[in-house]
Amino acid sequence: MTSREQILTAARRLIDEHGWEKLTVRRLASEIGVGTTTLYSHVRDKEDLLLLLIHEYAERIPHPELPSEPRERIITAAVAIHDGLAAWPWAAEVLTTDGFIARLGDSFLWLVETILAGVVDAGCPPEETVRIFRSIWYYTVGEILVRAHTRHRKMHEQDPTCLNPYFGNADGPLRHQHLAAIAGRWAALAGQDTFAQGLRAFVDGLLAQCLAETPGTPRPESA
Repeated sequence: MTSREQILTAARRLIDEHGWEKLTVRRLASEIGVGTTTLYSHVRDKEDLLLLLIHEYAERIPHPELPSEPRERIITAAVAIHDGLAAWPWAAEVLTTDGFIARLGDSFLWLVETILAGVVDAGCPPEETVRIFRSIWYYTVGEILVRAHTRHRKMHEQDPTCLNPYFGNADGPLRHQHLAAIAGRWAALAGQDTFAQGLRAFVDGLLAQCLAETPGTPRPESA
């Protein structure tokens, strides 16, 4: 008998070793030691398998205690999504397709609902929730993928701090003078975790824009 736990464990192992793009039902069946037909009795296709993995992982993402203030609830939920997916960046990459998120389970959708409710409670009309959530989602996933790809690249380079030779060249073109001035500290500064700081500014801007376009609503207070 092939169990769901056995299938998902083997799938996670293959993803960790070779990446999610190279995961196939045939390769997974070979890893487990069963026929492809047997595996198809448990999963419909690769997409179904990836969703099962993400559903299982999302169940382990803790639900944070939510503040009463709408803006803070939005930020808390977005940080929870970020921190959960940052540990599994391939899942964030799978979910970059618009519409994919609508097929997730309740544990993940609870965080999405929290953000949408926070936007409405902040005074924005319901139709604005999609635009604001999508903007937060793009920012969150983009930050995760850039950092994940940067770490992967550094692991395969002899000099992880290597920059374009003209980047820090004080004798280079004057149009690069600001790059040259900061080049020596660029890697250290770029490596800082500023997600939450940027998120707060981003959410403030999104809500302020929304409320400015919605007559009769006060602007949110910034922390």
